Amino acid sequence: MSSIKKITAIAVAVGLGAVALTACGGSSGSGGETDSKSVTLVSHDSFNVSKDVLKAFEKRSGYKVNVLKDGDAGAAVNKAILSKDNPQGDVFFGVDNTLLSRALDNGLFQSYEAKGSDQILSQFRVDQGKHRVTPVDSGDICVNYDKKYFADKKLAPPKTFADLAKPAYKDLLVTENAATSSPGLGFLLGTAAQYGDDGWQGYWKKLKANGVKVVDGWEQAYNEEFSGSAGGKKAKGDRPLVVSYASSPPVEVLYAKPQPKEAPTGVATGTCFRQVEYAGLLGNAKNEKGGKALLDFLIGAEFQQDMPLNMFVNPVRKNTELPELFVKHGVKVDDPQTMAPKKIADNREQWVKSWTSLVLK
Repeated sequence: MSSIKKITAIAVAVGLGAVALTACGGSSGSGGETDSKSVTLVSHDSFNVSKDVLKAFEKRSGYKVNVLKDGDAGAAVNKAILSKDNPQGDVFFGVDNTLLSRALDNGLFQSYEAKGSDQILSQFRVDQGKHRVTPVDSGDICVNYDKKYFADKKLAPPKTFADLAKPAYKDLLVTENAATSSPGLGFLLGTAAQYGDDGWQGYWKKLKANGVKVVDGWEQAYNEEFSGSAGGKKAKGDRPLVVSYASSPPVEVLYAKPQPKEAPTGVATGTCFRQVEYAGLLGNAKNEKGGKALLDFLIGAEFQQDMPLNMFVNPVRKNTELPELFVKHGVKVDDPQTMAPKKIADNREQWVKSWTSLVLK
């Protein structure tokens, strides 16, 4: 979800701190293969894992896992590319299908077919000839809404992209910057898939005229600007519509005390774009052996079962049972917008430039 998420990325506002944080990998040696007992995962801010699950891996593998959280996914990918000759870690997690070609074209990853890859659902597998990335999770980027706001206003929440541009929803939506945020980019791609190469700019002109607000990343949008989230309420956020994930509502249930019977947020299912997140062994990783073990762990049954209520994303491993709370309060999107990786690769940079000129200037 994550993120998915992300969630993407995705999308957990509290409960972090379950992993060790470091600014460097702690590995030593040369030649890409060391006997270091420390392995570093570089990720976006929404990476999370249960403490006992991580400790079990560390005990089993003998590696101490350090996690470097490096901002929103878009920014984290850009930093990883800029530092690829001397990477900050051994494995990068959180590059999604909207940014994948950028990472691959810049030689960010080296080949490694993770153990258990045959258990990954076939629709998520990519780059099968070279195995430079491993699918880890999937999620749907969608507009979330604050149920109480719309009930109080006696206004039906939006359902589709077209609804968001209607006068009834003026000054209500906050989204992320498509140039720096994977949910923001996913939302842009969703509109391009919906309205086509010739129509998406006209749609964004309508959104801009209707008062859409743009912030740098998901954390700011969801936890500061959105009136429906726990963080947004605390920050006195005043936007009842936010670009987030279909799996974000369970977050608001899990961490509420007492837990409500229903999630306080809903999902506009006609605004969704399917996101898949990947991990890969960095090209100049100092601890290749540890990095490979970490990749195996990310698609193992234990981590995959742990993800839904930590990063609020869907597992990609076959026959992974989802937690009841995740199923009950999450929203299943049957027909999200999608886009072929080649089309994303061919158009992403120009679309982002056009979007920036159109929306931010």
